Amino acid sequence: MIITSVVTTSHRAGPEQITLARKFSEELGVPLVPRENLSLSALINKYQVKGAVVVTLDKVYFYMNEQEFFFHPNMSVVRIKDIKSGKTDQMIKAMDLKPGNSVLDCTLGFGADAIVASYIAGETGSILGLEASPIIAVLVRYGLENYPIKCKLLSLCMKNISVINTHHYDYLRRAREDSFDIIYFDPMFRQPKLKSTNLAPLRMLANPEPLTIETLKEAVRVARKRVVVKERRNSTEFKRLGINRIEGGKYAPIVYGVVDKQGGVKY
Repeated sequence: MIITSVVTTSHRAGPEQITLARKFSEELGVPLVPRENLSLSALINKYQVKGAVVVTLDKVYFYMNEQEFFFHPNMSVVRIKDIKSGKTDQMIKAMDLKPGNSVLDCTLGFGADAIVASYIAGETGSILGLEASPIIAVLVRYGLENYPIKCKLLSLCMKNISVINTHHYDYLRRAREDSFDIIYFDPMFRQPKLKSTNLAPLRMLANPEPLTIETLKEAVRVARKRVVVKERRNSTEFKRLGINRIEGGKYAPIVYGVVDKQGGVKY
């Protein structure tokens, strides 16, 4: 999905905002345009683009269709608190994630799952997030590095995540065999949860393609331990992809398909 855009600033931007805006412009390869006295809708109409990356004093966000996309740790904060209190995180359980493990998150999105994985993997582990959308990739990378959060541990978890703007299939087919402990996919659900309004801007920008069998085969080749795919309960995607092992809470609406390489299993 190609989205044409520009980069701009808030009204009366200072030197720091202009410098940062120029950096985003160069990284995305789109024009940096003056805000003038225009509303964002008027500015988008003037330059005939779909949306605008906006650099303000407090945050950086993408504005499109009267909605904002910006980085926020979201549910990762709650999930890490639950883990610390002894509760089971079903994603971590499905991954069988241990301290020191390496994780390749092939569909980074907002990065919440990657942050939780980073907490478990710890300083000796590593998390690499792949994101096909250039706009999501640059905003989440900036957010992971700069989001103002008081918890030092959560800040370290966020900073331990590397982000690459690329399609996961392109990356996987160039990767060495057994180069990550765990490969993780959270593709866009074929049937979106209509009540999840916080995900609406992400859905506008994210790659809508379903996970392919060819991609899954490459992921199994690259994984040392296992490949995990997140989907809605009763999704037909697991059957289509040939994934037979499903893990998750008994009544949870979200479950995880697992392809385990223990014992030399081949997909």
